[in-house]
Amino acid sequence: METGEEFGPWLARQLKLAGRTQAELAEELGLTRAAVSAWITGRSTPRPTVMVDIANALGTDVGTVHTRTTDTQAGLPVTWYHRPGYLDGGRDLGNAAAFAFDADVQVLARETCQNSLDERVKKNGRPVRVRYTLHELTGEALDDFRDAILWNELFPHYSAVSEIAGNQKVGRVVDSGVRDMYEKGRLVLLRVDDYNASGLTGDDYMDGKFAAVVRRQLESLKSGSSAGGSYGLGKATLWATSALGLVLINSTLSEPHEGRTERRMIGRLELPWREVDGKPYAGPAWFGRPDPDSPGAEVARSWWADEATVARLHLTRESDEPGTSFLIVGAHDVAILDGKSSDADADDESVDVDVNEEGNEDTRDIRRMHRRLVKALGRDFWAAMTGGGGRLPLLEVFVRTMRNGDVVVPEEQVDPSTEQPSRARALRAHYEGTTVERLTEAGQVAARNVPLKLPLSGGVWGTLGTHQAVLLITEATGDADTPKNQVHSLRGNRMTVQKAGVSRLPVGTNPFQAVLLVGEATGESAPFAKEAEEFLRAAEPPEHDRWGQTEELTLRWSPSAYRRINALTSEANSAIRELVARPKRSSREGGETLRKALTVKKARPKAKAPTGPVVPALDGLDATIGYDGEWRITAEVSIPRGDEVTPMVPVAQLDVRSGGRPKLDWAELVAVEGCEVEDGILRFTPGVRRAKFRGSTDVTSHPVKTRFTRLVLELRAGKGE
Repeated sequence: METGEEFGPWLARQLKLAGRTQAELAEELGLTRAAVSAWITGRSTPRPTVMVDIANALGTDVGTVHTRTTDTQAGLPVTWYHRPGYLDGGRDLGNAAAFAFDADVQVLARETCQNSLDERVKKNGRPVRVRYTLHELTGEALDDFRDAILWNELFPHYSAVSEIAGNQKVGRVVDSGVRDMYEKGRLVLLRVDDYNASGLTGDDYMDGKFAAVVRRQLESLKSGSSAGGSYGLGKATLWATSALGLVLINSTLSEPHEGRTERRMIGRLELPWREVDGKPYAGPAWFGRPDPDSPGAEVARSWWADEATVARLHLTRESDEPGTSFLIVGAHDVAILDGKSSDADADDESVDVDVNEEGNEDTRDIRRMHRRLVKALGRDFWAAMTGGGGRLPLLEVFVRTMRNGDVVVPEEQVDPSTEQPSRARALRAHYEGTTVERLTEAGQVAARNVPLKLPLSGGVWGTLGTHQAVLLITEATGDADTPKNQVHSLRGNRMTVQKAGVSRLPVGTNPFQAVLLVGEATGESAPFAKEAEEFLRAAEPPEHDRWGQTEELTLRWSPSAYRRINALTSEANSAIRELVARPKRSSREGGETLRKALTVKKARPKAKAPTGPVVPALDGLDATIGYDGEWRITAEVSIPRGDEVTPMVPVAQLDVRSGGRPKLDWAELVAVEGCEVEDGILRFTPGVRRAKFRGSTDVTSHPVKTRFTRLVLELRAGKGE
């Protein structure tokens, strides 16, 4: 019979869980305490007949004693442990890490799928499989789930938070979640399962993946230069997406802990400081089995659950393949209220949208949330889901929606060929070796190497080496390929990091899509691939949605290191403009007969252009609010005739009733025609009378949400002061 943990450590833990001593067990078995001590220290093992007596003493079956792959059910029951208030009177009114992200299922999809990619078991070469399950509970199913999570023990804490809800944000969110559950008699669960991943390995408290996720904040144990995460913030999206601040976890481990791998369970609750029955509590709480080694056996640790308990908690996994299941209790999507979901759902006429009494769209509408998950996963992870040329994809993703166990929206696998057809075609052509040097026929994919000159670390001047990124470009086909004429940039884990348009495209350019592979995305054996991964990873903010100046980049390399990335972007854009430009016709081609048929009149003398510098003026502006809440503008400039045109600086501000207008930073500023952008300054092409440029503001510089503001755009001469 297959056995799990060594007998001694297993028996010692069972005695602790049952609150019994070695002497008490020895007395019940009719043996000496020295005999029991010898078992626990590993000096001897009990005879088979004694195993039966031990099982009876522990209140379990003899098979459990022989296999030791689970704990006995005797002892301290699973319960909630709430961290006591700080002795110095300090108060935490919420987890600061959760404020780094919106409660948006598309943000959740990006962060959780990235984490699953980083935890993929690579040695077998198979992709990591991730499934998102939306499950709405009502009636008896809801009552049974609340009993399973010991809701009656939690309710006094939620009531205490509701009493202070008007004073701080987390309290208001939690109060809204509790009221929704009671008033509408429903609860939305969002479960994220990954398979062929490492699982939450390690001890409950010591260094390891389990403690990093469940016990600690801002700790990232990602290994490998190609890992997407590096700040330890991504896990906070799980709790941010829960209106109740509650996440339950079931992990199957890739490495045994305490002699076993399956059904390692724990729950974590994130609430602000509160006072219940006159006792203060600091914030977080854990759902687990009391640890006998903790003071008063109060602290809850993970436990090895039985299948029935796992099923009641809606955390049953489909196989024994390693990975982790996260259950977000009370999932909601505030982006629906922010209007961010309109683009993703515009083509989905089958979506039913609930509307509350105030006329706002329901943030817990499971059909809308399902569609937004599919769109986000296809947009951000299309490359990781694409294979070809004998290369397997890194990722497979599925989304399904249920209500009380019945299917509402059938499970669908996110297909990169549907969500991003042109880019998926380009990447497959690269893997299969069918790219061309120039685009001459429909469906072709052109490839070009683009240099990234890597700086020396430590602020030392010079170049470590040149990494050759791979640029792929193909025509844009398929309704899903929007917006057109964009470059998706990605590195080793093949999550789209940066999306950007291409400036100064030739007139009449056919719509295209481009992909820029950098670092280990070009191949792990490519020269300086690992160094490029490390450099670009340091250039990503916590959102991992662009490459640019960061504090880590400055500290490890230099304040000007980001210019190497700007140079890469410029090289890529130049290569794209060359590849998409239509071949120029010969100056003599078809022109001789036409010239003979024309009568050319002598031109009148042109009026003399004014001397001295002339100042361009803003002549047209188109502004919209982007997906991430940024202002996106397209502006036209009229330029007077003159020998010298003054460079201008576009300045974005918020309109206010009184006082100075808050200035917004630019996240992107690119020229479209008639000008160039250099360090935020518009320099105009000599002789042109009109110019156009595009820009998007940096949302981190917005003092308030964009939908509550009005934009003012000015062109200022000089340096823009």
